[in-house]
Amino acid sequence: MTTHGSTRRKLMTTAGALAAALTVPRPHPAAASPAPASDAARTEPPQRLVLPRPTGRYPIGTHTLRLVDRSRRDPWVPSRPFREFVIQIWYPARRATGGRRRAPWMTPAAARHFQSSGLLPTGYVVLPTTHAPQGAPARPVAGRSPVILYSHGHGQHRSSSLSLVEDLAAHGYVVVTIDHTYDAGQVEFPGGRVETYGMPELTPALPPAEELRIVTKAVQVRVADVRHTLSELERLVRYGSPGLPVGLRGVMDLTRTAMFGHSLGGATAAEAMCAGLPIGAGANLDGSLFGEVVTRGLDKPLLLLGADRTDDATWQDTWPHLRGWRRFLRLTGSEHFSFTDYETLLPQAAARLGATPEQIAAFLGPLEWHRSLAVQREALLAFFGLHLLGRPAPLLSGPTAQYPELVFRRAVGS
Repeated sequence: MTTHGSTRRKLMTTAGALAAALTVPRPHPAAASPAPASDAARTEPPQRLVLPRPTGRYPIGTHTLRLVDRSRRDPWVPSRPFREFVIQIWYPARRATGGRRRAPWMTPAAARHFQSSGLLPTGYVVLPTTHAPQGAPARPVAGRSPVILYSHGHGQHRSSSLSLVEDLAAHGYVVVTIDHTYDAGQVEFPGGRVETYGMPELTPALPPAEELRIVTKAVQVRVADVRHTLSELERLVRYGSPGLPVGLRGVMDLTRTAMFGHSLGGATAAEAMCAGLPIGAGANLDGSLFGEVVTRGLDKPLLLLGADRTDDATWQDTWPHLRGWRRFLRLTGSEHFSFTDYETLLPQAAARLGATPEQIAAFLGPLEWHRSLAVQREALLAFFGLHLLGRPAPLLSGPTAQYPELVFRRAVGS
């Protein structure tokens, strides 16, 4: 198993742990906006952040749903009589005819909480909008589209890796992002109610056995969320739902389903497949593994794509038990949060936040963000294209001159 310290370094992703990596002006936890560090900071306008444009040929749309699982009480807040969480569906859309607003990267009330306690504070930056109009009519792509689920890292949110999610949707996939309530930093429900982080904190004083118990429980909760999500998607495809965008139920092909995630979300993808959920392939972006998958392994395809550091011990433990297609890769020049939108947003905000290039590189790695994102997008497109569409994937067959940043840590076929 991975060491106590390395587990915590990957999982402590709440605002305090993130901000510790950079010396930037940050708001007091109770404040709506930070106190500026200088007169210049007081007068400079906020930096408007922009998400990178997807590389696919299709316009995209999005739709958000509140899901309620009445078969279980909330495992983190027992006073809640049932489990509820939010999903967001991203899909190929018919070309916009005007009149529809693009969805925000984060909904307004959730954004206020996020910016009051994180690295991208109000007054210093304006959070980006997405490339997806809300509720746009769905577009069939050669029939029905495979469905890919996304699970965020511990303390993060459903749009944490939206630069990857949007790109997949623009290439013809339907992608469903999940907010795991009380494990996420914040989740906004219809009507503006916001539920914030509510699971036990992973502090340095926590005994290793207790940390492992909490994290393993978190993965189990997330797997149950994924199970309910798949059940609700099946119901939507079969019966529809009021307010569902035109054509969306007709483009989802739930017989071809995969999953990926960052950090604890990557662990969730692997454990969900191990638990027997109808997920055909999974990709783990720099997430230590927890649960039965470490010892039981998988017969299904699993991509392990990690940051540029010593190989994760849980990946080493699990590797011999992976009986299906498998790859164990390292992205040279990357760090843990390179697989999230911090990779693209923090460099844009650095000057406004007073962060130096050296600080950004320490947090995100020295690999330039445009290149890092391009390699990640190509790796995921190759993986899902191979296992959902049957397309050749030479990028994942072995080292290539075109993508030298991808280092194969285990020989193909080993």
